Formats: sequence, C-alpha cells, structure tokens
Amino acid sequence: MRRILCLLSILALGVFAMTRDDAPAAAADPSSGSLRHVVLFKFKDGTSPDQVKQVVDAFRALPKKIDAIQDFEYGTDVSVENKAQGFTHCFLVTFRDESGRDAYLPHPAHKEFGTLVRPLLDKVLVFDYHPQH
Repeated sequence: MRRILCLLSILALGVFAMTRDDAPAAAADPSSGSLRHVVLFKFKDGTSPDQVKQVVDAFRALPKKIDAIQDFEYGTDVSVENKAQGFTHCFLVTFRDESGRDAYLPHPAHKEFGTLVRPLLDKVLVFDYHPQH
C-alpha cells in the first residue's frame, strides 16, 4: 500500500512540475529498462460493488493471460488529502520495456477487459513512465 501511495505522490509531483513554466522537459530514457503502466479508475455513479469486484477480478486475471506483464498490483484510495477527484482504484502494471506495453494494448484479453470495464467508467487516467532511481 505504501508503494501505491508513494506512486500517487510521485504522479502528483510530476503533474505539478509539468505545470511550471521553469520546469525542464525531462525525457525518459527508453533503454533504462522496465516500463510502469499506471491506470486509475473513477467508476460511474450507480456502479454496484459486485460490478467493481468483477472489474478488479478481470484486471487481476490479465497477467495470467498476457505474457508481456511482468508484475501487477492494485489498490484503492486511502489518502487523507481528499485529492483523488473521484478515482478510487489504482492498477500498476509493469512491462520489461515499451514493446511489452505495445504487445499488451492490442492483446485480445486486454481488449475483452476494455469491453467489460468501459461502460462502468466515468473517467480513466493512464500514465506510463520509465522508473528512475
């Protein structure tokens, strides 16, 4: 859970940095290795807990169906800052590199998942990055 909170904090700092005129443009080095694929969901009002569980279970099943996924974790918002803007679920998918993500996006299992989740979402935010240490 701390990893997700840390990730969300990093994302917030990145958004803040991108809005500053004096912030230098940071170019991620694709050769740096793994690629993180962050997905945030804000469900439509009226989405039932059973429907949300079905979405979570379907997303959790993707690593067994798509070899390009190296790691997967997820969690729900527990922030006390009240800045989640209605996003309740965060999913973090790790790929070896951009080619893994590029194989994942058109994969039939991912497309099937999109068909399931799309009607239930009010908003989705996707953010990909190369981790830097």
